[in-house]
Amino acid sequence: MAIKKSAFGVTADGVNVTAYELSNSSAVSFKFIDLGGTVVSIYAPDKDGKIADVSLGYDDPDSYLTCGGYTGALIGRYGNRIGNAEFTLDGKTYKLYKNDGNNHLHGGKLGYDRKMWDVTVVSDGEEPECQLHYLSVDGEEGYDGNLDINVTYKLTRTGGLYIRYIAKTDKKTVLNLTNHAYFNLAGYDHENILGHELKILSDEISEVDSELIPTGNTIKVEGTEFDFRETKTIGRDIDGDHVQLKYGQGYDHNFILDNGGKVELCAVARDPESGRTMKVYTNQPCVQLYTGNCINVNESAYRNGSPKRRFAGFCLETQHMPDSPNHPDFTDTTLSPGEVYDYTTVYEFSVE
Repeated sequence: MAIKKSAFGVTADGVNVTAYELSNSSAVSFKFIDLGGTVVSIYAPDKDGKIADVSLGYDDPDSYLTCGGYTGALIGRYGNRIGNAEFTLDGKTYKLYKNDGNNHLHGGKLGYDRKMWDVTVVSDGEEPECQLHYLSVDGEEGYDGNLDINVTYKLTRTGGLYIRYIAKTDKKTVLNLTNHAYFNLAGYDHENILGHELKILSDEISEVDSELIPTGNTIKVEGTEFDFRETKTIGRDIDGDHVQLKYGQGYDHNFILDNGGKVELCAVARDPESGRTMKVYTNQPCVQLYTGNCINVNESAYRNGSPKRRFAGFCLETQHMPDSPNHPDFTDTTLSPGEVYDYTTVYEFSVE
């Protein structure tokens, strides 16, 4: 029951990267690095007690910097997409970096996934905890305000990866923080996640256009391939005829939650072969399901030479609605001086 600190390598620019592994008596443990606040490994037992790493990741820091996918990283200043890479706030138009066709994705050219975070060990007891800090300076990636961010990573007694995001600003800004971990509950080297069972407690999704930018409308999931209110396998409907699936080349969609701002269960994923189960709790208003549709199979392999495959992992990114700054009727993502951005997500692992 401790936090184990170790070297994780050196970037091409000569920056030393440090790993922190959190463990307790739950049999679940996880490891993150200060580069991008990136979760690099999550270890969880199966029904026979066999431990496997259920998070996709790499062996060295440069692979995190050179490969796409934002694998395991903290995302900001604005997670997900902003249409046409611009928005207007209080009469001022902000022009952002276009890194997703004509749009802005996950913070831009040098988002928080590429920054070095300061790490402080808070507790190494039964619930080991670290606090990560980053100051996003005024004007960084085109956003106003010095944004002071603290992220807590904690391993709970019940085997949960607890993440809490707290931020303050000195100028009005927009903010949407998340984590981009990819999960494969059969083990990171298992072929795909199409056989995983998934339940999402959501009645509707955000409709998107062909560039995956919200249209402003929502779609009721009932009677569609997006209905995960009752457990089904991820692969059952992924090749369906719904135009939204064609746009995303699979699932890459925002599911709207009804939690009233309270930390509540929003999704349950299970690998039926191993019995490994992950429950997701959050007070964020939405969760993005991404099924690894566009994983670049030509990039560097994952850890231990595991080849990249389409559908190798899935993400459940708790968040606000994509492109909210351009939709006044969406969930409000503005943060003003004197206010506190404060959201929590827990990925809890067990065997069922």
